[in-house]
Amino acid sequence: MGRAFEFRKARKMKRWSAMSKAFTRIGKDIVMAVKEGGPDPGSNARLRAVMQNAKSVNMPKANVERAIKKASEKGQGDYKIVLFEGYAQHGIAVLVETATDNNTRTVANVRSYFNKTDGSLGTSGSVVFMFDHTCNFKIEDKDFDLEELELELIDFGVDEIFADTDEDENGEEQKCVMIYAPFESFGDIQSYLEANNIEIISSGFDRIPQVTKKITPEQAEDVEKLLEKLEEDDDVQNVYHTMEESAE
Repeated sequence: MGRAFEFRKARKMKRWSAMSKAFTRIGKDIVMAVKEGGPDPGSNARLRAVMQNAKSVNMPKANVERAIKKASEKGQGDYKIVLFEGYAQHGIAVLVETATDNNTRTVANVRSYFNKTDGSLGTSGSVVFMFDHTCNFKIEDKDFDLEELELELIDFGVDEIFADTDEDENGEEQKCVMIYAPFESFGDIQSYLEANNIEIISSGFDRIPQVTKKITPEQAEDVEKLLEKLEEDDDVQNVYHTMEESAE
C-alpha cells in the first residue's frame, strides 16, 4: 500500500462529514460543470461525474435537477477555482482550494483565518509544489483481480489501486476499489470505466502531500483551529496540509 492508501485512510472519517457542506460543494461543482459542458449529462462527462458524487452522499435527485436547471439560467454566475497557499503554526504547509464567485470576499476571509490562528498566507507557488495533484475513482467491487485491473489501466499512468470499505447510501458497509492516478488521467480513466460498464460510485481530485510532518497532539490542536475555520467557509471546497494524521 502506498501514499494514496494512507492518505485516504486518514482523511475519509474526518473531512466532509457534514452533509450540508457536501451539498454546497456539489452544488458549485454542478454549476461549473454545466457552464463548461452544458446541462446534458449524456454529453457532459464532468457533469456525469458530479452527479455520481451527489448520489454517493445521498443528495436528493430533485436537488440535483434543480441545481442543473439553475446553472443553465443566463443570470447564474460562474464559480472559479482559486488556490490559496500558506503555513499554519509549527511549519505545517496548508493548501486551500476554493470555488468562488467573489474573489475579493474569499481572499479577505482566508487571510483572516490565517491571521487569527497565527498562521501566514503565502504567495502563489509557495507550497503547492509539496503536493501531488491526483484524481481518484471509487468503484463497486465486483471481485476484481486487482493486478489484472491495474495492468488494464497502467497506460493511463495509474499510481495505485487497492481494495477498501466504505458506507453505501443506506449507511451499510460496502466493499469498493479505489483508483489513484495523475490529475491529467481523469478523462481517460472515466471513459475506460464507463465503456466497460464498471460502476463509478464517486470520483474526484486530491492533493496528496509528498512528505508529512509529525507534531505533538498539542501542536496539532493549534493547526486544527485553522483547518476548522477554513473548512467552515462556504467558499472552501478542500483543505490539504502536510501534518501527519492518525487514521484511528
